[in-house]
Amino acid sequence: MSRDAVRWAELSMSRKRDVTFVLEEAKQKMEETVKDYKLIFEKEGVYLHTNAKKTVQETGIPGFIRIVERAGVPALEWSPLEDEGHSAPAVLYSRKDGEGGEEDTNFDPGYEPDWAVISTVKKDREHAQVKDSGQWAFSLPLSELYSLRRARFSLGRNFMVLTSRGGHPLPPLHFHRGGTRELLRALQHYIILDQSPVDGRLFLAYPRDSNSAAFPQLQILEDGGSDIVSVRFIHDPYATTFGGFSKVTNFFRAALRPPETSVTRTNQGPGLPSQPDDEPGFELITCGVELGPRPAVTRGRALDQWEEFLDSEGRVKEPQKVKELVFRGGITPSLRKEVWKFLLGFYPWKSTSTEREDILRVKTDEYFRMKVQWKSVSEEQEMRNSLLRGYRSLIERDVNRTDRNNTFFSGNNNPGLTLLHDVLMTYCMYNFDLGYVQGMSDLLSPILFVTQNEVESFWCLTGFMELVHQNFEESQEAMKQQLLQLSILLKALDPELCDFLDSQDSGSLCFCFRWLLIWFKREFSFEDILTLWEVLWTRLPCDNFHLLIACSILESQRGELIGSDHDFNTILKHINELTMKLDLQTVLREAEAIYLQFVCCKELPRKVKQVLGLSVPSSSEEDSSGSQRSETEQLLGQTEGGAASAHVPTYP
Repeated sequence: MSRDAVRWAELSMSRKRDVTFVLEEAKQKMEETVKDYKLIFEKEGVYLHTNAKKTVQETGIPGFIRIVERAGVPALEWSPLEDEGHSAPAVLYSRKDGEGGEEDTNFDPGYEPDWAVISTVKKDREHAQVKDSGQWAFSLPLSELYSLRRARFSLGRNFMVLTSRGGHPLPPLHFHRGGTRELLRALQHYIILDQSPVDGRLFLAYPRDSNSAAFPQLQILEDGGSDIVSVRFIHDPYATTFGGFSKVTNFFRAALRPPETSVTRTNQGPGLPSQPDDEPGFELITCGVELGPRPAVTRGRALDQWEEFLDSEGRVKEPQKVKELVFRGGITPSLRKEVWKFLLGFYPWKSTSTEREDILRVKTDEYFRMKVQWKSVSEEQEMRNSLLRGYRSLIERDVNRTDRNNTFFSGNNNPGLTLLHDVLMTYCMYNFDLGYVQGMSDLLSPILFVTQNEVESFWCLTGFMELVHQNFEESQEAMKQQLLQLSILLKALDPELCDFLDSQDSGSLCFCFRWLLIWFKREFSFEDILTLWEVLWTRLPCDNFHLLIACSILESQRGELIGSDHDFNTILKHINELTMKLDLQTVLREAEAIYLQFVCCKELPRKVKQVLGLSVPSSSEEDSSGSQRSETEQLLGQTEGGAASAHVPTYP
């Protein structure tokens, strides 16, 4: 063998030894990594949204969110699924082709095109494949977590945006299968989450072994910040904006799919100690409120006397007393036509009989002037007025299917249908910006049935719409607010039921949309609705009593829901099938009892108080000696240290 051949052989053997050494070293490091790795929490079905200007369906990457310990250092990690691009269930949808405008994401409430019919089929959407999804994986040590923003009460899916201490938000995480609550509870074993006093969805994170007072107050991410591109990256039906979107979208790439361990994919690792639900400072997510016993409530007799409340000139002497009687028992049918006009603002409570005659004359003239406006529009003019033409088309369609089982609206060529149509068309002229929206015919038909007068029904409708017109606005901000408030109440009332609904992707309470939109019109019989609405028109005991009615209905179904195999679809189906099966008096009793149970609670969360319209006094307003009675005691007639009075209180 030549000298060169010997050298080449020696060099080859040396390289083989080097490769063997490297492989052995790598194997040893891998074994050490596996040994030092501990999986604490894991949740599948968490999508990372990679593009602020596109829909989740186009840019969402399915993956896992985990809390892990590597060499004893806790970290929050996200990594993609190995099988990306598979079909995933979703309730979000994009604008239809041809609608124009910037594409955004809207909530599909589970209804057919007719909003009043709940669809029980949850559609699957093809998930768009995203190249190089592994580059989006991140591993963030919990010591580097600065804040998180949680969209707990938005319709559709739950979102979360994490921000590092460098000021960079990670791409938003989209929880398709729920789990934000469980994740936050697991995080609280390592860090403290301090709720922002300005934004209840925003929390500051700091280590548990640190003094919270040493950390600065959480700063709200503002639009136009120098380090953050503030983008409206998700637009649900409520135009919710979730924090900023980072310029750097692929940092924290180091985390790869961790090695398989014996830990089962559950919400919490077996070694994780239990976390109490009453973690302080985390009101929206955990609930340790002890509401106390629920008082018994009885209903009263319907208001059956009217003349005794009028003075010699026809003024109502005790409007508050009338409202209390109506709230307690409703109104006898023969008096509804008169009393409704006061409840709905057609007549002022202090007006005399003579003044009411003048009001009726003026309102009649005004009504027919508006009616002539649309009546005098020729077919040729209407052809050039697409908005009016659209209103008329919707009204004609809805009138033909509104309460047709009621004799007042049944049959063809029924005068009641003509009145229903004409009043709705005139309302379009009265409030042309809002016009006609599906559902308004449901609000008008009971009023028209009771008054059986075109002019009076119109002005009573305008009074009703003053209360609920925001429900029909295109932005749906009012519906967002009401569903959020309902979620707050239900969480404080029955956190176990909330947890179940969250676990079945129903925590958004989207199935309550129809209830709140038209005040349960489709859930109760026609006669029951007359009673329910007059009770609600009193605005007693609070403006949001309709939300307590929703709580009463939901809580009555907890036995059917919790522990069952209901999923998103079957929950929708079950709630929809409650129509005409609910007992109104039972629902009203429980709703009032829930209200009293809330106000009896001395540690009621501030947000619940705000929903119920209860004052939230500052510390300076409280008597330093502690002798001043609490608001709850004043309302319920309690004595210092005593029990609530047995009688039902008079509401202010």
